[in-house]
Amino acid sequence: MKDCIFCTLANKDKEKKIYENDNFFSVLDVNPVTIGHCLVISKKHFKTTLDMPNTLGDELLDCIKNTALKTVKDTNSEGFKVVNNNFSAAGQVIHHVHFHIIPRKKGDGVKL
Repeated sequence: MKDCIFCTLANKDKEKKIYENDNFFSVLDVNPVTIGHCLVISKKHFKTTLDMPNTLGDELLDCIKNTALKTVKDTNSEGFKVVNNNFSAAGQVIHHVHFHIIPRKKGDGVKL
């Protein structure tokens, strides 16, 4: 979709991508909850996780794992949270499937 910011990002700024495979890529979130907060985004436009074909599961997990490994290392975090909002009622703001990787440290005070 030409008006979708994530569809536009999929084809731009290769140097800003944290990780990329054939169907997913990750970038830093422009409104981070914590330092290192990033997004794993599908290259193809799917509105929610329910719209995504099951066959993309391995590549999705690959992108989440590699992004989380790099982010945790780079931020010296003790852990991370993976968040996926589906539909407006659940907090989805951009209607293109994406997953938040949020680095965490014990006692960081972040409430999600």
